[in-house]
Amino acid sequence: MSGSLRLGILVSGGGRTMLNIADCIERGTLAATVRVVISSRAEAPAVHRARERGLDVRVAARSDFAGEDEMHDVITSWLLEGLVDLVCLAGYLRWFRVDPSFKNRVMNLHPALLPDFGGHGMYGATVHRAVLDSGATVSGCTVHFVDDRYDHGPIILQRTCPVLPGDDANHLAGRVFEQELIAYPHAIGLFATDRLSIRDGSVNILAETSYP
Repeated sequence: MSGSLRLGILVSGGGRTMLNIADCIERGTLAATVRVVISSRAEAPAVHRARERGLDVRVAARSDFAGEDEMHDVITSWLLEGLVDLVCLAGYLRWFRVDPSFKNRVMNLHPALLPDFGGHGMYGATVHRAVLDSGATVSGCTVHFVDDRYDHGPIILQRTCPVLPGDDANHLAGRVFEQELIAYPHAIGLFATDRLSIRDGSVNILAETSYP
C-alpha cells in the first residue's frame, strides 16, 4: 500500500491499545495516521485521551440511535469520510457490522489464544479468569480479521505468554498486555505493506519484498 496507512480506531474503554498505536506512529515504527477515533461510550476514558492527542473523536452510543442499523450506518459514514484504509477494534465492546466496503479491512485484538476463550461477553477479566479456570499453562493474544461473529474471522498472528502459578486475572492480564503491545502494531504493519493474503479463510503472511 503506497503512502501512510489511514486508520479508524474503535474504542469503548480506557484506550490503552489506541494509545499504543498512536505511540508507535509517533516513534516512527508504524507508517500510519489515525484519521478518526469512534467510541461506543461518551464517558469512556479513551475519548478524553484521544482528544488530548489531538485526534478526531466521534461518539456512536447505541442509545443515540433508533436502531443498530442506523448506528452502524453512521459509523461507516465516518470511516468513509476519513478515507480509512483499515479499521482497528481496540477494546471495542460492541458487535461491529462489516460492510462490503470494509471486508478484510477490519482487525480486532483479543486477549487470549483464539479460537479458545472467545465469543460474546468474553472480554477483559472474564477472559483471563476463564483461562485460569481451564488450567491452561499458556495464554496470549490474537489479532484477527473481523467477520460477522464475535472473536471470529481469519487469524493474522498470535503471541504467547506463560500462565504462572499463583496468577490471578490481573497478573495474567498484565503479562498478556505486554504481548498485545507488540502484536497489534506488527499486524497493522503487515497490512500496511501488503503482506497479508487471505485464501480459503486463512491468512498467509507474505515474505518481505527485497530489492536488488
